[in-house]
Amino acid sequence: MLKMSRIVVTGGSGRFGSLLKLNGEKKYIFPNKTELNILNLNSIINYLKKKKPKKLIHLAGLSRPLSIHEKNISKSIELNIIGTSNIVIACKKFNIKLIYFSTSYVYPGKKGNYKETDALLPSNNYSWSKLGGESAVHMYKNSLILRVSMTEKPFVHEYAYADMITNFIYHDEFIKIFEKSLNESGILNIGGLSRTVYDFVKIENPKIKKKYLRKENSNIPLKASMNLNKLKKIIKKF
Repeated sequence: MLKMSRIVVTGGSGRFGSLLKLNGEKKYIFPNKTELNILNLNSIINYLKKKKPKKLIHLAGLSRPLSIHEKNISKSIELNIIGTSNIVIACKKFNIKLIYFSTSYVYPGKKGNYKETDALLPSNNYSWSKLGGESAVHMYKNSLILRVSMTEKPFVHEYAYADMITNFIYHDEFIKIFEKSLNESGILNIGGLSRTVYDFVKIENPKIKKKYLRKENSNIPLKASMNLNKLKKIIKKF
């Protein structure tokens, strides 16, 4: 019965998936790309038929560097849109709860404090590809879309933007929050306090250098912060 209740996680070799393995090894099942190929619907169906999970967390896809989504749109579409659509079809077949990791970048990034119900307008191909995945997941009601703002610790860059406002939270802190949301449905913003990337990073790294997004020719949103009131209500239940 333990195996029946465990949660399948795609993308276990990624940055967040690798940390999840260390923190919840007994709770989660992490198939490799040979066992579960998101670009092969039969591969997904056969794996889920064998494991019979109640939930699936979909992390697999293409993320960084953001430029790869501009340079290789075929790969971006295949992994983030078609791969996600295959996962949705397979989950629907077995009525498996699907938890999909999207991004705060699906919002326009012009004013910040975006609610889950606000209009969406991605500013780069990465966020368009994640919104494409959202479209498929949203069609399946037994699902949860997490619009996430997180990063690894330590921060991997020498510079941090002093004019870009986000809800960055480190992976290890994010795990504690997101596991409380697994029984929710619909769409949920998840992240930390709204602040500049520089203010976030300097707490752990006082020597971090400043950089300004406005001075760069970039399609990264300046004000991608999210309203977390819905998340706060969920956390209060625990």
